[in-house]
Amino acid sequence: MLLAIDVGNTNTVLGLFDGENLMGSWRITTDARTTADEMYLTFHGLLAAQPAVTGIALCSTVPSVLREMRVMLERYYPDIPRTIVEPGTKTGVSVLTDNPKEVGADRIVNTIAAFHLFGGPCIVVDFGTSTNLDVVSAKGDFLGGALAPGIEISIDALAQRAAQLRKVELVRPRSVIGKNTVEALQSGAVYGFAGQVDGLVERIIEELGEVTAVIATGGLAPVVLPESRTITAHEPDLTLVGLRLIYERNAE
Repeated sequence: MLLAIDVGNTNTVLGLFDGENLMGSWRITTDARTTADEMYLTFHGLLAAQPAVTGIALCSTVPSVLREMRVMLERYYPDIPRTIVEPGTKTGVSVLTDNPKEVGADRIVNTIAAFHLFGGPCIVVDFGTSTNLDVVSAKGDFLGGALAPGIEISIDALAQRAAQLRKVELVRPRSVIGKNTVEALQSGAVYGFAGQVDGLVERIIEELGEVTAVIATGGLAPVVLPESRTITAHEPDLTLVGLRLIYERNAE
């Protein structure tokens, strides 16, 4: 059983694989202050009723959490083979950017999963703390992409800076023309971010040419997905699948 761990800025997602089959997944809050011992207690509680873990694949965009993860793995899982996605890890993905080392590990992991599932060229739209649009070539290379503020942090910033505005539930309003403050905020968030993604995807396709798929992933994808004209597939477990593929590549 492979335990895949995707540490993001807002949430950490765990997935347990039996071969290619994802048996279950769990989402917990990422806290940069969490210690290795606290991490183990959380993991142990979530996985206590599951079959024994025989391999671990990990990627992280939070350096402090990655450091504590390494300590936890050494202390509590010392004999279990593991693959941590970082510079030098075999991924099979060529990073064709000006500075490959600055590209987040999650973006590389998503690239290998998207190419495996859909071929290329394709576009991955990851709705997380930031909204990442990652472009995959016809050969499975990471070409670059676009980064924009995420939905939740944009709403949080607006609520903090505008005295008469507040956080609202991210759901589709009755109409684009909001009849009250809540609906107006929901319209701006839901339709505004859908329009932002569609505009960026269309401009990428103008440069790249036709793509095999535009794949949505990330915890906030369901908010935008129904309103987007350009997204063609939803793969909520894309990063977990990529971690499995990279683990298998490095176990060969």
